[in-house]
Amino acid sequence: MPNLVELTMYQISQLFLLPTLALIAGLFLYAFWVLGEFALLAIYRRQGKGRPLVSQFRQNFRLTADELDLLAHKALENPRIASRVTPMLGLVATMIPMGPALKSLSDGNLAKVSDNLTIAFSAVILALIAASITYWVVNVRRRWLAEEMLEIETQRGQTA
Repeated sequence: MPNLVELTMYQISQLFLLPTLALIAGLFLYAFWVLGEFALLAIYRRQGKGRPLVSQFRQNFRLTADELDLLAHKALENPRIASRVTPMLGLVATMIPMGPALKSLSDGNLAKVSDNLTIAFSAVILALIAASITYWVVNVRRRWLAEEMLEIETQRGQTA
């Protein structure tokens, strides 16, 4: 009976390899999309533009600090989630091929071990690169949004 449970768990885990690899590939591309948006926003900020919270506030002066904070959190939500989920997916994509690699090793099939380890390590490397990019972008953008919030509060204080 335990053998059946172990075999079932192994087979179920193998089903998740392709979806996990697809998610990592998508998040890797998304990280470069986020990096491109960040670069454009940095250029706009140098020109005195590219300040989403200030723009929102100028359109609607009645926005409260909490509403602006919510807008800031919304702006960072997707890249923040990507920066946290991607390393976990990288770990999953590393561990799934390890079972077949270890089985191939015990069977003496070194070519199959090599194939499985290539998949495992390639996936984790791409996942960590994507996570690093999105983590960096989120942290810099968080500071920018905090600076905008401070600027808005300063403007409010001057008009009151």
